[in-house]
Parts: sequence; structure tokens; C-alpha cells
Amino acid sequence: MVARQDFRTPAVYVLQTLAVAACYYAGGRLGLLYELRVDGSVVSPIWPPTGIAVASLLLLGPRVWPGITLGALLVIAHLTSLGPASLGLLFAHTAAPLCAYWLLRRAGFRTDLGRLRDCLTLVFLGGFAAMLVSSTIAAGMLVVSGDLPAGSFRSVWLPWWVGDAMGVLLITPALLVLPRVRSPAHWSRWKEAVGLAVVAGVVVPFATQSTGSLLFSVYPLLIWAALRFELPGSILCALFASVLATAAATEREGPFAYVSDTQIMINLHAFNGAAALTALLLSAVITEQHNTRRSVELACQELVEVLEHLTAGEPAPHGRPQREEGPGAR
Repeated sequence: MVARQDFRTPAVYVLQTLAVAACYYAGGRLGLLYELRVDGSVVSPIWPPTGIAVASLLLLGPRVWPGITLGALLVIAHLTSLGPASLGLLFAHTAAPLCAYWLLRRAGFRTDLGRLRDCLTLVFLGGFAAMLVSSTIAAGMLVVSGDLPAGSFRSVWLPWWVGDAMGVLLITPALLVLPRVRSPAHWSRWKEAVGLAVVAGVVVPFATQSTGSLLFSVYPLLIWAALRFELPGSILCALFASVLATAAATEREGPFAYVSDTQIMINLHAFNGAAALTALLLSAVITEQHNTRRSVELACQELVEVLEHLTAGEPAPHGRPQREEGPGAR
């Protein structure tokens, strides 16, 4: 049995690494469907591979980092011919998720995202802070290799950083909560879930395709999803809205039809960031309140059981000894 377990462990590791590489590459191909070009460089407003990489490290451990590197290599080879600058890009795409993993673990991050501090840690450490590594190294390598003028460093660095951060804020939570999603237990919850999906399927496409700047109409849906379905519902709703908004921005449709490239980047990143933060932080606050209420209800129930046993003259439950009263009692 021990020998068989030792034989299976390397095989499982290889399969996990290849699965991470495949998911990373698939996420890269999806991210490239909606791309913006800044000074000749391809930038995705939402870069899913970064979110996939961070979630893989959190769920499977840091040993699967070769899968991230392999997936990044496949994406780079799909975009352009491999050269000296590719090594720097590979390092950037691998180092940033590892940095995010290290920062999150140092901060005591829990993958269930049941606390407000976990969501704040994911946003500011895993997203905003760690992704500075990938954007800085990648944009710097493009300048060093001559593929990017030195004066265009900032114009490429900023959207690169935001795209990676949006991948962490939108994709990583969705993958972390996916194994814990359960179907609603009551029919009324099913009806509400279907109703939310139908309303979102109507309102979000209309808001992202209308020229009347109606993107703000998406936020009531995010609040509804967070209040009733917590993080699984709110993050899926935010991801759906961000993908449609990104598609409209890359096609210059709806509220992005008659604005400059700079305004498109600002408006799109502001909307995606606000949607992700609303979904994460509001659902975390609601989850904490629900957990606190359950703890108080459980404590009250245990107290009632103890009082009932004491009133009936029976020993207290859970093996708690009952005080004896008498001349020697204190």
C-alpha cells in the first residue's frame, strides 16, 4: 500500500501541474478575445490566467508553479515568437502569483472568504500589491528589448497592472467558492435564484449596450445577489457584468462608443473595479453577520438546554457536573 501511494503521488502532481497549465492557457485564450492595444502592446482589461494561477496556488499549493510557467509559455508562444524578452515575461507571470500566495499566507488568508479581512487581503495584497510585480517586470522587459518606447512605459504598465488585478479580484474568488456552491434547499430560493438570473440576463446586456451610460443600473443586482446569495451569487453576477462591459469596450459599443481610448480604459477599469469590490466586500460583511447570528443562536440553544436540565434536576448536558447544595457547599 505504501509503495502504491508513493507511485501515485508523482502521477497526481504531474496531472495537477498539467491541469493548471491547460487552465492557464485556456484562460489566456479567453482573455485575448477582448483585448486592447496600447502603444502596440496587447493588454487585456481582465486577465483570467492570473486569477487562475492564484487560485491554483491557494487550492493545490505552491508546488504547482511549473504549471503556471508552462501555461504562460504557451500563451506567449501563441502571441509572438519566443525571444530573450519571453524569459522576463515568463518570470513575471510566475512570480506575481507566487508573490500573491506568499502575501496571502503571511496575512492568515482563508480560502472560504468568510471574513471581511480575507476579502480585503485578497483585494489589496493578492490583487493590487502582488500584481505590481508582473506589470513592472513585463513593461520593463518590453522597454529593455526595444519593443516598447521608454516614454510609453506608464501607458502600458497601468493597464497591465489593472488587468492582472481584475483577474485576481474576479476570477480567483469565483474559483475558490465554486467547490462550496450548493443548490438551494427550498423551492422559494430556487425561484429567487432563477428570477435574479433572468433579471441580470436582461438588465446587464441592456446596460452595457445602451449609449445612455446606464452601467450604474447593474449595482442593485450586485446588492441583491450579495444579500440573498452571498459571495457565490454576487461574484458570478459581477463577473457576468464585467465580461459584457469589457466586450462592449473592446468593440466600442454602448457607453464606450464615442469616447477616446483613454476614457475607455478609465471607464471600464472603474466599472470592473467597483463591481468586484462591491461583490466581495458586501458579501463578506453579510457572511460575517450571518455567521455571528448562527453562533449566537447556537449559544442560546445550548444555554436553554442547560437551564432545562437544571430545572428538572437532571445532570447538565455535555458531562457538566451539577452543583450540590448543603451544609458543606460553597
